[in-house]
Amino acid sequence: MLHEPRFWSAVAFFLFFILFGAKLWRPLSATLDARAQKIRADLDEAARLRREAEQMLEDATREREAALAEARAMVEHSLQEAARIAAQASQDADDIARRREQMARDRIAAAERGAIREVREAAIDIAMQATRETLAASLSADGDKSLIDSAISGLPSALSHRAA
Repeated sequence: MLHEPRFWSAVAFFLFFILFGAKLWRPLSATLDARAQKIRADLDEAARLRREAEQMLEDATREREAALAEARAMVEHSLQEAARIAAQASQDADDIARRREQMARDRIAAAERGAIREVREAAIDIAMQATRETLAASLSADGDKSLIDSAISGLPSALSHRAA
């Protein structure tokens, strides 16, 4: 056993680690501890960033829902306003149509009154002309005089009846 190279290799290995193990173990463990500390810090940072991202997501979701609710309210208000404007426009159109119809009726009535007045004036002119022609043909100069005298004498009583 003392003559085997394996035995001596094992003894050298143990002696090397016993003598130099403490000196090698400290820097090696410090490096491993530093790396572990860095990994912990990275994990803590990642957890913090994840919490912030989740908070931002919740905020964005709330803002989106608020914006959707506001948009729905605006659309509803717009629809109500459009319906009100349409009803008002319909009412205004009906009012304008009624006014124009009344104006047309008034114009027709005025035209009828004008036509009736013209027909009456024409009838009066024709009657006056016919009366003149008839009187001129049937009355003599003495008859004219007696007719005018009776008309003048009856004038005060006719005027008093009209005044009353």
